[in-house]
Amino acid sequence: SYTTDSKSREENKKTLESLYSLSVDVTKIRRLKEWVLLQDVAYVKEIAGILQEMGADEPTVANIIERCPEAILHTPAEINSQRALWQLVCQNEKQLIKLIEQFPESFFTTEYHQNQKANILFFQELGLKNNIITRFLTSAPNIFYNPVEKNKNVIETLQRNYLNLGGSEANMKIWILKLLSQNPFILLNTSTAIQENLEFLQKNDFTDQEVLQLLSKLKGFIFQLNSTTMHKSMLFSKNIFKCSDQELKQLVLKCPALLYYSVPVLEERLEGLLKQGISIAQIRETPMVLELTTQIVQYRIKKLSALGYDIKSGNLESLNGTKKDFEVTYGKIQSKKERPIFNPVAPLHIED
Repeated sequence: SYTTDSKSREENKKTLESLYSLSVDVTKIRRLKEWVLLQDVAYVKEIAGILQEMGADEPTVANIIERCPEAILHTPAEINSQRALWQLVCQNEKQLIKLIEQFPESFFTTEYHQNQKANILFFQELGLKNNIITRFLTSAPNIFYNPVEKNKNVIETLQRNYLNLGGSEANMKIWILKLLSQNPFILLNTSTAIQENLEFLQKNDFTDQEVLQLLSKLKGFIFQLNSTTMHKSMLFSKNIFKCSDQELKQLVLKCPALLYYSVPVLEERLEGLLKQGISIAQIRETPMVLELTTQIVQYRIKKLSALGYDIKSGNLESLNGTKKDFEVTYGKIQSKKERPIFNPVAPLHIED
């Protein structure tokens, strides 16, 4: 967005000429971020030169600038610093240029350079592999914008709680690294929020062992929740399944989604299942089916029905799991249906 004032200004002719000389589609930039073309100073040739030095050909350079036009507003010094920084975790410049082409916005966010550097070094000290750190830089760049002290604080809170819950010192590093690689966004939470969520589970009679189990199952997503939403979700499940506190706890351990999803999401998924003729008793038996969206459930039921498999009278286990898990289950049911009743290669005993 830009003001009427900047809209009345003219596009920078020098910038346009430089972009045309690189075969950049300027209409794309006008459509996306026209304000870039109105700036008095731009470093088109210099930024293109740095990218070419790293091994980018002309179409790649044009593609990067079209996708992230503000790249040309950074000084060559800023981009060279960013290049040196990303080289700390990239195998070579070929990999680096590939990442820049895929995730230009992450690379050209230079405002947090010092924080990015401190966090990269901290993650390396922690034992995270470089390929995991590059994944974070591209898919979760905002965790690098935090001051490193904040990220350290969150990690220390997790480590302290892991030990307090009965986790062993020997396994702690593996646990933390696994948790981070599964869900780096836990670093966007505050230490206080993490503490409160764990206390909520303990107040609801989950043992230390069970809390640890939930943390691993939820891949750290539990830290993005709050006690109010978790309480509402648990109350909803208790009323729907008409179960005691102890039974509810077992259902949550079996299916942490009952804790993770908000009431409107659980309501919608439950309604979708009931419309397909599935009973509450069946859902209670296999609550993991609530981890699937209504669309996925409908698609899977349709596929199984085509094989003559009646989900209403059967077990919901066949609906569960990832896409790959379902394909395996579907394949087994299909081959069972297609298998001939007699063995075609067995000799036939015919009486004379």
